[in-house]
Amino acid sequence: MAQTVTPRRPIDERPVLALSGGVGGAKLALGLARVLPPGNLAVVANTGDDFTHLGLHIAPDLDTLTYVLAGLDNPQTGWGRRDETWSFMATLAELGGETWFRLGDRDLAMHVERTRRLKGGETLSSITADVTRRLGIASRILPMTDDAVRTRVETREGALDFQHYFVGRQCAPEVTGFIFDGAAQAAPHPDIMAALRHPGLRAAIICPSNPFISIDPILALPDLRQALAATAAPVIAVSPIIAGRAVKGPTAKMMAELGLVVDPLTVAAHYRGLIDGYVMDDADSQMAAMLDLPVETTRTLMQSLDDREALARAVLDFADRIAARAAIRMSGGRS
Repeated sequence: MAQTVTPRRPIDERPVLALSGGVGGAKLALGLARVLPPGNLAVVANTGDDFTHLGLHIAPDLDTLTYVLAGLDNPQTGWGRRDETWSFMATLAELGGETWFRLGDRDLAMHVERTRRLKGGETLSSITADVTRRLGIASRILPMTDDAVRTRVETREGALDFQHYFVGRQCAPEVTGFIFDGAAQAAPHPDIMAALRHPGLRAAIICPSNPFISIDPILALPDLRQALAATAAPVIAVSPIIAGRAVKGPTAKMMAELGLVVDPLTVAAHYRGLIDGYVMDDADSQMAAMLDLPVETTRTLMQSLDDREALARAVLDFADRIAARAAIRMSGGRS
């Protein structure tokens, strides 16, 4: 008896652009990198979290994306490198040094080398491109800018540099707002703008990162928000909120302190005017009809590698359906 052969789906070679913060966004970025053809993904990394510590340029979100896409991330902490050791921190403590921000021995090499090359006149993006090549990462990781942008968190106790709020104070102070120092004068990485203007872009995806401290610093760069809104590709955002809670990080706490309802609808409203579609978890499916844009409900909790890949496929398929419907409308309704 002849066997039925299921035809294989043609490989879609169109590029995809993703905007991401650290841990949550990196999970989806990994899923996208694994389901897309090699080299078809570019990830825009938030650098508003960057700061100078112990004389070193620390880039937490950039490094999280790098380690995750290289398969070097620490699954226990969600940040830093796996198989880490801590001799440097132990010795620093013996000497009375600052230990509130922990730098593992393996991770320390990244910061030392980056700082050395920055002082030598290289740009953050060129250093990142070389590091990703050396670590065998096929996807591109683009720092949002080569200029200095620093997130400051406004609190009831005054404005705090982001890492002092996030790590030093463990997000304890009540949040009242955010400042992105240097954003108005910074230039977006030119490849980000070129990607958004490229007619062949398949999708621009806002990963499930904190909208206030991970995505807003990117959108604060001159002309980038307008370029995202104007891109011909469908722009899809994935909610970082599931059933009234954030999977990781202070997103829900910040929303509550800002007087916002902690649900996916609030995040969708935050991106109003930018997105063409929205992805939320099945747990919030009853809210889908309350939005005036296309919504996809699926499992967005990424606990395994399979979860990451499944969500990536769901987001891409959703974007493709939105693009197909838009094409039909442009053709006057003819399919």
